Amino acid sequence: MRIAVIGAGRMGAIRAEDLISGGAHVTLLNRRDNVAKELAQKLNCNSAEYADLLKLDFDGYVVATATNSHLAILDQLIPLGKPILCEKPISLTVEETDLVIDKCQKYGTEIQVGFQRRFDPPIARAANKVSTGEVGTLYAMHMYAHDHEPSTLEFLEGSGSIYRDLHVHDFDLVRWITQSEIKKVYATQAVREHQQYAKYNDADVSLISLTTESGVQVAITGTRHNPVGQDVRFELFGSKDSITVGLNSKTPIHDIEGELDFAQRRYSGFIERFRLAFVEESRAFHNFVLEKTPNPCPPISARQALSVAIACEHSINTGAAVEIKN
Repeated sequence: MRIAVIGAGRMGAIRAEDLISGGAHVTLLNRRDNVAKELAQKLNCNSAEYADLLKLDFDGYVVATATNSHLAILDQLIPLGKPILCEKPISLTVEETDLVIDKCQKYGTEIQVGFQRRFDPPIARAANKVSTGEVGTLYAMHMYAHDHEPSTLEFLEGSGSIYRDLHVHDFDLVRWITQSEIKKVYATQAVREHQQYAKYNDADVSLISLTTESGVQVAITGTRHNPVGQDVRFELFGSKDSITVGLNSKTPIHDIEGELDFAQRRYSGFIERFRLAFVEESRAFHNFVLEKTPNPCPPISARQALSVAIACEHSINTGAAVEIKN
């Protein structure tokens, strides 16, 4: 199977490495051809000049570039009719995301969106427990999304907001686990420590209350800095069971009672926290290209999660809860 990985940065390297380990023949392409060539030498795979992207024949494509380049690349790839793995988000606006979805329907092209948390084995097991009824009636979810290190100004310029960048993963998981659309959100935010967020009307602390159409109540807390490490976890409370995901020896939090056996070194970033999830996601794309499985994360998922993120921003601006029209 021949896969073109477009982008030779951190995510391009991860996707290429995992696809190669899974048996795919990977060719790296990047707008700076020398960067793709250097990474290809490290990974012992092929590279090609970016200008030759449409001249070469591949079974599938991975778009692992900056968000602001996604639309232009997808515009070239969608008419080819081959499976595409695109890192989230497809775009920072619903309107542009809809244009991509419409174009995919026109050409019969499938895009798998890079919501890697769905592929984290413990998260997948928790979702299965909900879907099979082991948790019973799902009462509520508590979610934590705390970055280790604050963002740079260069990153913030194109990230959208804490909701479109960080919490969009949480919104996707809520929809996926509950199998229900999100109906209403109320959000608050603040800049408590890192003033670079104020420059972009963003925040380093957020708190979100949302309700699904099925009635599940969800509380989400986010911070752009956690001195202990990268903390992403959640709790599910139901009529038959209460379970937690992401609470383990490397969870970056201190136990004041000192009764839990935490490791000295905790998760240092989202790549480390979800490294196995990326492996499983790339494997799922491999099987999707081979037509062994259906698309595990279609672009409508990106659209719906983005709609919730934008509703959070409206809630901040109005100071009121916002109904979401899907």
